[in-house]
Amino acid sequence: MKTEGLHHVTAFARDPQENLRFYTEVLGLRLVKKTVNFDDPGTYHFYFGNQNGDPGTIITFFPFQGSGQGTVGKGQAGRIYFSVPKDSLAFWKERLQNNGLNAEEKMLCGEQALIFDDTEDLPLAIMEDGDSEKSEWTPDGISEHEAITGMKGVLLYSYDPQATIQLLVESFGYSKVAEEDQIVRLKSAAAVGNVIDVHLQPEKRGVGGYGTVHHIAFRTTSEEQANWQPVIAEKHLPSSEILDREYFTSIYFREKGGILFEIATDEPGFMTDETFDELGTSLKLPEWLEQHRKQITDLLPEL
Repeated sequence: MKTEGLHHVTAFARDPQENLRFYTEVLGLRLVKKTVNFDDPGTYHFYFGNQNGDPGTIITFFPFQGSGQGTVGKGQAGRIYFSVPKDSLAFWKERLQNNGLNAEEKMLCGEQALIFDDTEDLPLAIMEDGDSEKSEWTPDGISEHEAITGMKGVLLYSYDPQATIQLLVESFGYSKVAEEDQIVRLKSAAAVGNVIDVHLQPEKRGVGGYGTVHHIAFRTTSEEQANWQPVIAEKHLPSSEILDREYFTSIYFREKGGILFEIATDEPGFMTDETFDELGTSLKLPEWLEQHRKQITDLLPEL
């Protein structure tokens, strides 16, 4: 079994309007789906990505209004990396600074990166990547020569780094390609979302809240998804059943380092209930919540 890299990353936010503004207007991603947290329908669930919301380009958020700030640490993904075209880091440094963000230039495993936090303290990075396809979603001020092309990867803070590395190498098809400054870099053959960095000595214990990552999802196909369950079981890791998330189906499990992983299908995608031009323009609810639309929309803050 091998994964085709990351499918999406899901994080917590606090202010839905600010979350929407930052990821669409500053980072220039497309809101490809506006729905709700299926377990808490009074909270939005935003999906941002490239023009189609292709797997490997997606970051999603649960913006819980009034929530407390989390602590980034062990048992979480500690930083999310975005990919951009070659020779565009100077553009992004200026754009971030013009929006009041402090972006630090830093080398990560031999690659130049911009390190910064979003406006609700979620740790992010932007890194150049010549392998991923250029984005066709180019809002004002961003051309295809600078637009974010998708996920580059994530940095993991594990309670058991060696067990996390072993799982990713032996069961997920990643290979170790570098080790530097207490970080082991793993890479898959995917064109996007192919980097997993594992910190060998994270210090703090992670606590959920805005500014932290909830889970990371890896790609699979509908035909292969069920085959992941015995792979997970062989590692003595309890997992969920296959759950319908409307735009993909999912298996969830917590690996030995305490990080919540998801195995998500590429299919059916985000155009099952909206056309390409309509993506993200209206609140979409699953059939079993549609009968409660009035109660839900009364609870949700206006955008």
